[in-house]
Amino acid sequence: MSNDNMQFDLKIWKQEDGDSQGAFQEYHMEGVSEDMSFLEMLDLLNEKLIKNGDEPVEFDYDCREGICGACSLVVNGIAHGPKEETPVCELYMREFEDGQEIVIEPWRAAAFPVIKDLVVDRSAFDRIMAAGGYISTKTGSAPEANTIAVDKEDADKAFDYATCIGCGACVAACPNSSASLFTGAKISHLSLLPQGKHERKERAVRMVEQMEKEGFGDCSNHAECEAVCPVGISISAIARMRKEYMRAVTES
Repeated sequence: MSNDNMQFDLKIWKQEDGDSQGAFQEYHMEGVSEDMSFLEMLDLLNEKLIKNGDEPVEFDYDCREGICGACSLVVNGIAHGPKEETPVCELYMREFEDGQEIVIEPWRAAAFPVIKDLVVDRSAFDRIMAAGGYISTKTGSAPEANTIAVDKEDADKAFDYATCIGCGACVAACPNSSASLFTGAKISHLSLLPQGKHERKERAVRMVEQMEKEGFGDCSNHAECEAVCPVGISISAIARMRKEYMRAVTES
């Protein structure tokens, strides 16, 4: 039988905008079902705040199905919370103890400035993608899927890297605020496929250089990014990115 009357003491980061001084604010929550998702719990909190005439807590979300990467919360010091390979939108309250204190913060990185409360600006990722995370070859209509043969091992690796949802948890967890796992996954995905080889060198250089321009730190192999990635992307993506970049700059 599920517990529909859980209680939690919440400490939530509140910040009016990027230029304001933020601080934690405490809320006591009752009547929380263990079957609620973490975001549904925040919905319930906001309903109560609005009903009482108080300002709701701003947080980001879209699909709530672990696909879009919009959910972006640090829960008790862990990006996306305590359950491995699970985005916070699919984290359920049964993962917490009744009466537990839960501390909720936004991603902490200079390249992800706070917009309001728990919402950060992740447009730096968009600019990295615009720098080279695409294939620009003119193909006309979509070709038959079996027209181009792809090695099974390469196809599997490319698919694994392509599962990156661009949430930014890797940046939030890294002590250097590095975006190497994100960028590495995007570069590695396309470098493994025949369609991506035409712009392989240019892509690696442009995306790595844009990542540096955005103010992300360097990777120092702590592997915290891999530990919090909600889809389990390996840090082998970073090694492949470095290989692609070094090949591009030495052969140019």
